[in-house]
Amino acid sequence: MSNKGGLDLFIKYNKGKKSEIKTENKEINKQENLKKQDNKQKEAQNKKVSNKVKVNEEVKDVDQALLLSVDYDGKSKLAFCRLYDLKTQSIIFWFDNTGHKPYLLTDLSIEELDSKYQKIREHRGFLEYQPIKKYDLIIDKPKDMVKIVADDPLSVGGSRNSIRELIKDHHFESAILYHRSYLYDQHLIPGMLYYIKGGDLRPVKIEIPEDIKNELEDAFKNEKHEFRYELPKYLELFFSPIPSIKRIAFDIEVKSIINKIPDVTAAEDSVICISFVDSEGMKKIYLLEDHNLKDEEREGLKKIDAIIEFYKDEKELIEKAINLVNEYPIVITYNGDNFDIPYLMNRAKKLKIPDNKIPFVRHRDSYSLTKGIHLDLYKFFFNRAIQVSAFSNAYKTMSLESVSSALLKEGKIEIEEEIFDLSYDKLAEYCLQDSELTYRLTSFDNDLVMKLLIILMRITKLPIEDISRSGISNWIKNLFYYEHRYRNYLIPNPNYISQVKSQAATKAIIKGKKYMGAKVIDPVPGVHFNVVVLDFASLYPSVIKEWNLSYETVNCPHKECRTNLIPNTPHWACTKRVGISALLIGLLRDLRVKYFKNKAKDKSLSPELRNLFKIVQASMKVIINAAYGVFGSEIFPLYCLPMAESTSAIGRYAIEQTIKKVESMGLKVIYGDTDSVFIENPTKEQIKELIDWSNKVLGIELDVEKTFRFSAHSTRKKNYLGVYKDGNVDIKGLSGKKRNTPLFVQNAFKEMINVLSKVNRPEEFEQAKKEIKHIVKNVFKKLKNYEYTPEELAFRVAITKPIDKYTVLPQHIKAAKILKDKKGVEIGKGSIIYYLKTRDPAGVQPLELANVKDIDIDKYKETIESTFEQVLDALDIDFDEIKGKKTLDKWM
Repeated sequence: MSNKGGLDLFIKYNKGKKSEIKTENKEINKQENLKKQDNKQKEAQNKKVSNKVKVNEEVKDVDQALLLSVDYDGKSKLAFCRLYDLKTQSIIFWFDNTGHKPYLLTDLSIEELDSKYQKIREHRGFLEYQPIKKYDLIIDKPKDMVKIVADDPLSVGGSRNSIRELIKDHHFESAILYHRSYLYDQHLIPGMLYYIKGGDLRPVKIEIPEDIKNELEDAFKNEKHEFRYELPKYLELFFSPIPSIKRIAFDIEVKSIINKIPDVTAAEDSVICISFVDSEGMKKIYLLEDHNLKDEEREGLKKIDAIIEFYKDEKELIEKAINLVNEYPIVITYNGDNFDIPYLMNRAKKLKIPDNKIPFVRHRDSYSLTKGIHLDLYKFFFNRAIQVSAFSNAYKTMSLESVSSALLKEGKIEIEEEIFDLSYDKLAEYCLQDSELTYRLTSFDNDLVMKLLIILMRITKLPIEDISRSGISNWIKNLFYYEHRYRNYLIPNPNYISQVKSQAATKAIIKGKKYMGAKVIDPVPGVHFNVVVLDFASLYPSVIKEWNLSYETVNCPHKECRTNLIPNTPHWACTKRVGISALLIGLLRDLRVKYFKNKAKDKSLSPELRNLFKIVQASMKVIINAAYGVFGSEIFPLYCLPMAESTSAIGRYAIEQTIKKVESMGLKVIYGDTDSVFIENPTKEQIKELIDWSNKVLGIELDVEKTFRFSAHSTRKKNYLGVYKDGNVDIKGLSGKKRNTPLFVQNAFKEMINVLSKVNRPEEFEQAKKEIKHIVKNVFKKLKNYEYTPEELAFRVAITKPIDKYTVLPQHIKAAKILKDKKGVEIGKGSIIYYLKTRDPAGVQPLELANVKDIDIDKYKETIESTFEQVLDALDIDFDEIKGKKTLDKWM
């Protein structure tokens, strides 16, 4: 079955030329024949499959459905898929009909198992032993293993009496969640299109235009055959159509008493408003009627663009809301895992709504739906990789206000009254705005976030719930586990890797690390004009690919490879095979740099195509930018100390060699950090020479990242201020721009930046320095005279865990406790606390209780100094002189 309709824009772009990509999955390594032995279980297991598989007979043939999730049903003991049927715009369920069962692997033989571990056969969930072969990458040889097949996932591992516990240190792949293991074995890819025929689930074959295919193949013509062979498989992921998914966002408001956050567990307060916004333009508001409608409220409600329904009975309101939620395949909330859904669920139970009518399912730290998919955007945007790589740090905190203001240029409606005091029209407007913002975060920029999620699902092989709720480490782990299983490689345990490869050759500078990290060059203090910042494009992913770094290839077992030494280490890299890390990370990096990044900027293409390429390259950027951080983390299951150490060593080597080359050209490096160097006053010809040199000698692409009119540096590393030619200012590591810094300091800092942005020539600096001195002196004066408001003096800090979990009380927690004790206000995890530093014994007061006259002026002076001295040092401005203290040099 093929899909042509979804590729219309590619057809137009390529004048109708198409060619079907062959999707047969051939194994390029010498162990291809080992796969066959891993499938001997099917005939025996098919006899054991529950009769409940007949559920698939009720599923009609489906032409196109998007695979969204894979899960496990404990009652039928079967894996099942949730798919979005493009025709009916609804979720359909498909249960496994292949006889797949949970299992773990062991390096013990069946004879050893029977003689030393007799209890395994007696285990209630044991089904059978199956001898198989897996390829062990660490020793570069096939390995005899035994698959222990069980009737359910808990029998494999996860309970005290599981089979895993019976064989101690001789188990492999036992900690992998069953639904993911099933996904690996069946070669299912979330985010891809499938069809159902005769009860069987099959992938939709994708036709890709010949011109696009040829263009990409030409870009990879000089790469090793391993990379060229993998290319078609990746093209399927990126050029398969991305359908729009029907979805609904909702938000609830609760009638809580003044200054009290509603208790989700107790759910004692009434739900007074629920709003909905869906992908087809529908807007609805359900209001709880507790007083007669006033004329002004009636007029206000007429202005709201939504269907508004009143309910006198809260139970009926919630039942109606639940019924509406059940009609949608995807339900979107913002922080719904922590509030909206658990509150609605517990309130429904309190009102005695039958459990079988409540569609919410509680998990350890999330909530799902019995039929549809629950997508909590708070957790998606909370992901650091998404925040940095996909959205370039556009938002600083994770609140709906912060994220929507940054990405949608519109925030929440501000209200002065408490929720329960709002009129019907104000309450409806306030609640609806939250639902609108939540929905629009998935629809802005042509459904950017939804498409980003789908592409990330395809790359990482994770279901949509997992990709939206888990961190980048989990994403990359899943990708690598999938590819190991696909190739019949043994997935090694962390202790297995560490036993073989655990020695470091360099000494860590940063406390807690086991090896030396990135190189940071001491800055040359002062102001420097015409500064060009050259950046290694994806330095660490490039290093991993070019030097063939992977847990199995660094210090490989081949004697002939030991001369292929990694710079500044005693480690060596394999020359006989391409490492799996080098292949997967390198391929993603090359696809982005060689094709998608450029296409996203190609104005000769249609806006639709550019948008697609933009999403694809952003997805790749998220993965590859986090690759080194993951592989360099001890908690990552494929962590290998020599690989992590080698990656950072080559990174340092690249920077060191680049600095030598720059200096040999008569140029001056004024700063360098990890993957970039700041060069003072180079010519265009010199920049080109450096880029060509890096490609030829280091094998790493060097690009112009920034060009500053001037940059100002103190003696501190990772702290600088750069002014672009258009007057915009780039600030790195300076506390004046940090959100927790009091507003009065932030505003003064902005004044200073504004002055600096207008400097074009060195001779203009004297006047700029005078203006900056005046700004800082004025700040001290106003502080001394108590001229700032409490709001301007307040520090703001997020509470990252429940208050009772803090053993040591930092200032913001002290303020939160004072607020609770004196005003009964509960401040929980995720909230922002505002406080002032004061002279009383506590040393702090929450904003709501603080008096300006009580502030500790000395503490605020310290904040001013720590903020401004970073820039003033670079500008050669004496802080003591500004404060009125004459230095010894001045007296002399």
